[in-house]
Amino acid sequence: MKSLCKPISNHVLLLCSSSLILPLSLQAQNEAAVVSKSNMEVIEVYAQKRAQAIEKVSIAVSHVKGEALTSQHYKDTTELSVFAPNVKISQNAAEGTPPAVNIRGVGLVDYNTANTSPVAIYVDDVAVGSASNQIVNFFDIEQVDILRGPQGTLFGRNSTGGAILIRTKRPEFAQTGYLSVGAGNNNSVTLDGMYNTQISENSALRVALNHQDYEYSTKNVYTQSPTAGMQQTNARISLLTDFDNVQLLLKGHIEDWQGIVQPVGSIGIVANPLTLQPCSVEQAGSQNCFDNFGFNDGSDDFYTVSVNNDSPHKSDGKGFSAHLNWQINSENELVSISSYNQLERDHAFNCDGSPQRLCEGSLGLDTDFITQELRLATQFGDHTLTTGIYFADESIKQNNVNDILRDYRGILPTNLTATFYYDNQIDTQSLALFSQLDYQLSTKWWIAAGLRYSYESLEYDSLSQLNAIVDPSDLEGAIVPFYHVKGEQSDNGFSGQLSVNYQLSETTNTYYRFANGAKSGGYNGGFLSSPEQAELAAYDKERLNSHEVGTKSWWPEHGVRMNWAAFYYDYNDQQVFMNQPSASPQSPPVQLLENVGDSTIYGLEAEFDYKANDALSMRFSLGYIPHAEFEEFVDPLGNSLTNNRLPFTSKWNVSAAIEYAFELANNPLTTQLVIDYQSDYYFDQNQNPYAFQDGYSLVNGNIRYQMDQWSMVLWGKNLFETHYSHLKFDLGPFLGMLEDFKGEGRRYGLDVSYQF
Repeated sequence: MKSLCKPISNHVLLLCSSSLILPLSLQAQNEAAVVSKSNMEVIEVYAQKRAQAIEKVSIAVSHVKGEALTSQHYKDTTELSVFAPNVKISQNAAEGTPPAVNIRGVGLVDYNTANTSPVAIYVDDVAVGSASNQIVNFFDIEQVDILRGPQGTLFGRNSTGGAILIRTKRPEFAQTGYLSVGAGNNNSVTLDGMYNTQISENSALRVALNHQDYEYSTKNVYTQSPTAGMQQTNARISLLTDFDNVQLLLKGHIEDWQGIVQPVGSIGIVANPLTLQPCSVEQAGSQNCFDNFGFNDGSDDFYTVSVNNDSPHKSDGKGFSAHLNWQINSENELVSISSYNQLERDHAFNCDGSPQRLCEGSLGLDTDFITQELRLATQFGDHTLTTGIYFADESIKQNNVNDILRDYRGILPTNLTATFYYDNQIDTQSLALFSQLDYQLSTKWWIAAGLRYSYESLEYDSLSQLNAIVDPSDLEGAIVPFYHVKGEQSDNGFSGQLSVNYQLSETTNTYYRFANGAKSGGYNGGFLSSPEQAELAAYDKERLNSHEVGTKSWWPEHGVRMNWAAFYYDYNDQQVFMNQPSASPQSPPVQLLENVGDSTIYGLEAEFDYKANDALSMRFSLGYIPHAEFEEFVDPLGNSLTNNRLPFTSKWNVSAAIEYAFELANNPLTTQLVIDYQSDYYFDQNQNPYAFQDGYSLVNGNIRYQMDQWSMVLWGKNLFETHYSHLKFDLGPFLGMLEDFKGEGRRYGLDVSYQF
């Protein structure tokens, strides 16, 4: 696959030129032909907080139907990468930790439960909050819009890289429902259900439920460990009341997850534990390589591990939102969105990947998130003015434990064998005022200009204690104070956008967009191994300026839709999670979250959809980021990151899908095949050759058969069982290994549904 990159890069310019030539050639055909019924539907997105045709929005946005998520059995937000170019999302450090979300090289690979991603996720216009809340399960979904590039005006806070907008299905004034049951390999069982009814002339109710029970692909041969798997139950209830001028939508949701976390693998990088001679990169993780203590899992099978993985996970979430739309008159609509969300989570982990007790712990979390938005949309002629105010209050409480080298208490020096307890209280309040004007200059020209002022304040209280050996005869140790740090910080500033749009033809629009955004500063609530680190754990906000040009074309008579965009990012004071070796041998690594100075990113992306007829349709997308590098920077420990490529950022990303439908026994049968390719990338900022992911492709597919009210879906994911990792976390100087959080293997199953 890598051999394709050079010829592709030699023809990148052809993509830009063809996107301008193709509209003109097809327009000539359109003008000579009688307009026939369209093969393609009009796609409406909510990229500017109102429904608009995707071709009319000067933002690079990808649209995903809820049915596409259901038919391929996509479970949650970590599986969205296949639908958009230059987008990468993974489970990060095992399911249940904050996911790693990256758009166009902007993201954060950090398992810390107190941090916030630079990519915002919204569910029904409500921000989910910190990164721990960004695992959103898909059930009864209307659509997902993936916005690429900074969204610093209408969405504002912490959307430096972009935003993902999830829209659930609303109540309808009819009585409908469905029930779906499924089973698959890895002992997976699913249950989906929905019931919708009209309860009065003006009100409708919708209830949706999703339950999943499954085991992981990883095979743990350490027999004393429990079977790893998860049970997840999610439910949502929605009440819609619709009068002449006022619409009120009330929503409540709950989630209950419990199970044993996916066991982590060990990539040994030591050839001889006595001399600590390193293994080559090619041999790392094989039976010829060990950790510092002489362990490997005894197998070259990718999915086989041997680890004392008695690591339970428990999540309890709930939330409520109220959406009020008041049509004041024919020109003005007032929108009020109020929400409250709470998440309690306990996630245990093993970080040595072995049967020994060398590195274990848990991440405890309790978050409360309140938001309020008031927005006035004014329509005058062909122009729209959106003005609003936004308030958010988030409280994060952490209860974290990391137990280091317990099996070597009394053997190694006492300062190396300690249990760290680190609890944090982080309270953040945000206030913003925003306005955007969409103005039609003429029949062919229009502009969008927006500005947002944001103020944010943060208070933190970080308390840590140690369980350490103070009496050599007592290996249980005693609790001693470690550090206690309090502080506060605040920042404010402006962000916004300006886009100029030109209608090149009746079927093609072209645009230039300047936009900027900011991700606020904070306090690193992760593992801090010294009081000095705790004192310096606060970090400042980051800022990004973006220039983007593109075209959006739609030829419905030919069944063709094509969009492309080229972008250039000037990234200032970028926040990067850094995992650096400690200066003390056999000590845990130093984990920093720092502003690393400036970065430059530029690239290109294209999307092409073709609906040949009612039976055959195809989709193709290409993402290309040739440059995504740190400028000159040396971290606080003296490590140079200058010209290093940004972590978790592929140079190439290609995905394609083909769907074919025909009739079998007078009933529709639809087949679909989906391929997603990511070229190689590093997992950390050091360009560590051990923490490296080779390019890989994932192939998914499904077959759907409809019989009146019954339907069956046979689905499969990672059909060729490609080996890849969500994260390789470097503990080499500490334990002589890397944690390997493995991607899932081949998964398949059958879902049977009944609609009424």
